[in-house]
Amino acid sequence: MPVRPKRHQPAAASTPVHRTPEQERGTSSQRGYNYRWQQSRKGFLAKHPLCVHCEQGGSVTAATDVDHIVPHRGDMDLFWDRTNWQGLCHPCHSVKTATEDGGWGNRRNR
Repeated sequence: MPVRPKRHQPAAASTPVHRTPEQERGTSSQRGYNYRWQQSRKGFLAKHPLCVHCEQGGSVTAATDVDHIVPHRGDMDLFWDRTNWQGLCHPCHSVKTATEDGGWGNRRNR
């Protein structure tokens, strides 16, 4: 009876595995946005209910996001420094984040 030849299997991938920027960032929990953050965020917004940027422009808008004034870029001491937090409405937070990251969908070296 004939014997089937073995299939060729390369020892290792010939090209490196490419990871998207989202994969390199890790999950939100890995970046510090976990249950502890959710509770701290909730308390901060209760004490600071208005959007700082809208207030400076003369309008009253509810803050929905807690923004890090100076981007923490993974520095957990800066991440948890409450003096580095401000309440922003979602549109203001989106514009600020896009400006810091270099535009919509373009992430600079995080």
